[in-house]
Formats: sequence, C-alpha cells, structure tokens
Amino acid sequence: MSSAARRPITPSHRRTPRLLAAAAVLPLLIGALGGCGYGSQKKTDDTGSSALPAAGGKKVDGLDKVKVGYFANLTHATALVGLRKGGRIQQALHGTKVSPYVFNAGPSEIEALNAGSIDMGWIGPSPSINGYVKSHGSNLKIISGSASGGVKLVVNPKKIKTLDDVKGKKIATPQLGNTQDVAFLNWIASKGWKVDAQSGKGDVSVVRSDNKVTPDAYKSGSIDGAWVPEPTASKLVAEGGRTLLDESSLWPDKKFVITNLIVKQSFLKEHPKVVEAVLRGSVKTNAWIKANPDKAKAAANAALKEETGKPLPAHVIDPAWKSIQVTDDPLASTLNTEAEHAVKAGLLEKPDLKGIYDLTPLNKVLKSEGRPAVSAAGLGDQ
Repeated sequence: MSSAARRPITPSHRRTPRLLAAAAVLPLLIGALGGCGYGSQKKTDDTGSSALPAAGGKKVDGLDKVKVGYFANLTHATALVGLRKGGRIQQALHGTKVSPYVFNAGPSEIEALNAGSIDMGWIGPSPSINGYVKSHGSNLKIISGSASGGVKLVVNPKKIKTLDDVKGKKIATPQLGNTQDVAFLNWIASKGWKVDAQSGKGDVSVVRSDNKVTPDAYKSGSIDGAWVPEPTASKLVAEGGRTLLDESSLWPDKKFVITNLIVKQSFLKEHPKVVEAVLRGSVKTNAWIKANPDKAKAAANAALKEETGKPLPAHVIDPAWKSIQVTDDPLASTLNTEAEHAVKAGLLEKPDLKGIYDLTPLNKVLKSEGRPAVSAAGLGDQ
C-alpha cells in the first residue's frame, strides 16, 4: 500500500479508521501501518516530507520539525486556525517546521502517538483517557485544553418531539466508545433506560456511524437522530433536523472538554522548549480566535476547504461556530467525570488518572501572557 503521508489530502485519500471501544486494546501493527500511514499529511514539500514553511530563525531545541495531529473538525478550531501557513503556532516555532497530520478518529491518532509517527496532537478526552490507561500512564500527557461544547442531540422532529420520545428510536453516535458515544450512553442511563454498550441494543438503538455519512443516514431515514459534534449537528439541522438537546446544558457552567492537546511523554522530556513553543502558539491562537470570531471562522473554513475539498456553507458553519468555545483551560474536572461515565457504561475499568496532566509548561506560558494558571483538578504529577 502506498503511504497516505505522500499524498495531498482529498476526500478520497482520507483514511477511514476501524471503530474501537474506549476500553479495547488495538495492536499497533507497526510494520503494516508503516506502509499505510496513520493519517493524511497536509502538504508535501520537495523532499517528500510534509511540513509547513518555517517562520525563519533558529530551530527550537535544534529540532528540524515537530509532527502534530488533529481532526478536520470545528471542535479542533485551534489547530485549524493556528496551523495554517503563517499561523501563530508555526511563528512560535521559528525555524522548526510543523508537520501536520489529519486524522478521522481518536484511536488512530493514539496509535500514531504510540508508534512515534506524531509527537503531539489535538484529540478528544475519551481516547486520551484510553491511551493513558492502556499504557499504564507511560505514553502521553495532556498539556492544554483546546475547546469546549459543540455537541448536540439532533432529531427528526416528525418522529421525536420530546426527550422521552428518544426511547425506542435509532440514534447515531460517531464511534463505539468515543467521547460522544460515552456521553449519550450516560444520558440514556440517566433516563433509567437500558442499552448494551457494546452492541448498542436496548431501549434506544445506538447506531455507530462515521460523521461523514451520518447526514446521509438521516436523510435516508435509517436513523432518527444523532448525538454528534459540530459541524455534523448543524448539517443535520440543515437537513430538517431539530436540536433537542445541547450537551453543554448538562454540565456545570455549561463547559466540558471536547478537545485537548496531548504530547508523547518522551518527546516532552527530550524537547520541552518545542512543546512550550507549540503551547505559546496555541494560547496566542485561542486569544486571536476570541478577539476576532468572524475572521477566525473564515480561517477555519478555509482550512476545512483545503483539507476536505470544500468549505462549509454559511447556514452550517454559522450556528456550529457559535456553539464552540476555544479554551486554554483543560477543564480537568470534566475529563474525570467523562471517565466515570465510561466506567458506568461498562466501556472502561475504573482508571487511575493521577498524572495524566502536566500543565507546568502551559502555566508558564500563561504567566508570561499575564494570565492566571489553570488547574489539573488533582490529576497532575504534583
């Protein structure tokens, strides 16, 4: 198989990862995956390696490039905006190039991190927890927040008019054991309904469906709704769906982690200045997004066009963008709650998450920006 890493991203070149439960163990298959590549790289330079042009100046830690992963989702707005050519993350790295990889799902990004195919990455809380637990705390650290919110239950208003009407219906989530799947299973349990987490069968039929095909499944009538992140939720609304529940309404202060930034522990130890530079770029990117929401929305949409072949129409991106908040705070207490939800659903044994966070580099950057420190909620190294 030819490597996806040597091809520009187009929809036909994007790799579809296998579904994985939050508690499942997937062999790394390093030999085979070395030929296939984990994620599509964003650009290819004349040497065959993917990297954004360096901003100029001295290389940080003497490193030629840092390999970072993310998804082509609006919930990864920090990466979409900050990793663009001339973006603040590359600027912070000076002569060290950013080599970006785009993934479709968290488990494949964790595989890539484990195998050293990427050094850092934006990713959801459930795969972060799973990767940390399965490696017995040895492979990754969460070093920053990135986004909160942007997840909704959208339903067919002809079939579902109230939350109680969800019982007996077919509702999609993106992937078995992913962040939205865990959240939906927990919500089902809060209603007193029963569903087998693995099969998705029970009082509600939980259908695991890739976000790319969920709108078509909704149009065909094969599902009655979906618990999904943006922009999929707004795409369903554009198809006639109705937002029945915004997940943020279920959380204190209406905030919960949907995306955070992780790093391979060995990379953090060997290249702390590179990690700090990426964090500095991330913090500056988030500040710019908050100060310039319309320009940031346009920049994120331009990135999506570059990576998927087409931008989101205004009637999709406008409501989707409003429901997402970028944040440097990892909202650590909500990650711990999400882990508890996975345990209750039977997808994860009770984990020891002590040490999953190392916020020292982030708090150093925040202090330099005159900003208050953020908390690991008791889940840091100290």
